Amino acid sequence: MNELAITVIGPDRPGIVADVTEALARLGANLTDSTMTRLRGHFAMTLICVGPSGAEAEAALAPVVADGPLVATVRQVGTEATSTPFGEPYLMAVHGADRLGIVAALTRVLAEVGGNVTDLTTRLTGPLYVLLAEVELRPDAAEDVAGRLAEVAAGLDVEVTLRRADSDLL
Repeated sequence: MNELAITVIGPDRPGIVADVTEALARLGANLTDSTMTRLRGHFAMTLICVGPSGAEAEAALAPVVADGPLVATVRQVGTEATSTPFGEPYLMAVHGADRLGIVAALTRVLAEVGGNVTDLTTRLTGPLYVLLAEVELRPDAAEDVAGRLAEVAAGLDVEVTLRRADSDLL
């Protein structure tokens, strides 16, 4: 069984998700993980599927991207190793005025304590910048991390909250 990572990017329009997933379904590709979003009018999709070869997937997606504005890439990836989370799930929320370096500074705090960002989304809505992230932290690190995040956030003039995620919310 082949495992493929596929990305599709380009100007957003209705039907991209349907076009891409139908082309892959016709090949017998099973989607195991995916994320899709619109970023400032641009569509972005990343998915992992199992089944066809990379060449077969590229050929199936060729008609979807033939008119030019969409770009698709297909890459063979190794089978996911069975892993267990090394920490507990937390949700980090940040909001404030937009400024350079918010994501870099706050994720550096997480990285310095071995925290792992498992999902991250940012949005700029007018002057308001919002960051939402799911992170894994060692249980004994959360209180220290929250304090360090607050210090860094104060220097950036943004608000940050870190709270334990309820498993039924994820």
